[in-house]
Amino acid sequence: MTTSIQDFVAQQEELNKRRRILHPMLRGILNIIARVDVEGGENIPRSGPTLIMSNHISRADPVVFTGIVPRYLVSMAKSETLDSFFESLALHTWGNFVVNRGEVDREALKKSIELLKSENPLWIAPEGTRNPDGLGEAYGGMAYIAYKANATVVPSAILGIKDWAHRLRRLRRAYAKVVFGRPFRFHVPDGERFSRDVREQMIQEAMYQLALAIPDEYASQRGAYHNLENVTTKYVEFV
Repeated sequence: MTTSIQDFVAQQEELNKRRRILHPMLRGILNIIARVDVEGGENIPRSGPTLIMSNHISRADPVVFTGIVPRYLVSMAKSETLDSFFESLALHTWGNFVVNRGEVDREALKKSIELLKSENPLWIAPEGTRNPDGLGEAYGGMAYIAYKANATVVPSAILGIKDWAHRLRRLRRAYAKVVFGRPFRFHVPDGERFSRDVREQMIQEAMYQLALAIPDEYASQRGAYHNLENVTTKYVEFV
């Protein structure tokens, strides 16, 4: 049975009761199997509509963010996640939701906006797929969601986790470095409208903010956004 957007948002209060138990359990498991170095944690708002946008290099990325963010983070996952028993189980247990890639999934967009408006923080990887070798071109959906929800966007880089599965198979702790960059909101200057071209510019500016969050020792991970001379902030308003 399909859950309406209103019902899905209303379910979050009940899901948060479950997450109060699951969240410390997840943090405890992470501390056992991985070392996660976090920088910029103070950049995460403690309340209000908050969108964590990050690069995506491994299957473990959303798990790490869910564990270390001090709020109950909801993730948007690709619909193919439902094909895996364990990933699907984790998705439904925590209460995440899926998006159909390769099309404009209006239901997923509306769910994201309403979740943010109701102050449920959201994790999105704007590239729409894993790019372990560096940032790839991003889709504009994240900009649309953040602007419509008037959400604070926190550009967040996860690094060093590419070989996590290999490390665990060898009974070694995995490693990840997470850097939370400078938070901002999108805005449209007077005299302009929220057009497709503006949304494309917004996502480009956001991705460069993500690239700036990547430390120089991981500069190769900036990928398509490696040239920081292209950074602009016409549609970005820092908070």
